[in-house]
Amino acid sequence: MNAVTDEPSIERLAELLRALPPAPQGWVAAAQELPLAQRELDEIVARAEADAEFRAALIADLEAALDAAGIHWQPRLTEALRRRLSA
Repeated sequence: MNAVTDEPSIERLAELLRALPPAPQGWVAAAQELPLAQRELDEIVARAEADAEFRAALIADLEAALDAAGIHWQPRLTEALRRRLSA
């Protein structure tokens, strides 16, 4: 394996990274939202694991169950929840 450990290589790598254009704002915003979204998913799944009635409601009609629970949802959230609940 060719690891970059000598100072000239590290400096060159830093130089190349600085030359890159900034990440698109959408990417930055999405990356900032990931931890919150993951926590929300974890909380919903934990509640579904602890509450059979809630889990049944989620499986029957995910969006309606989230609405009834007062949880704001987006299509990405529901897709991720469907994957986690079917696992």
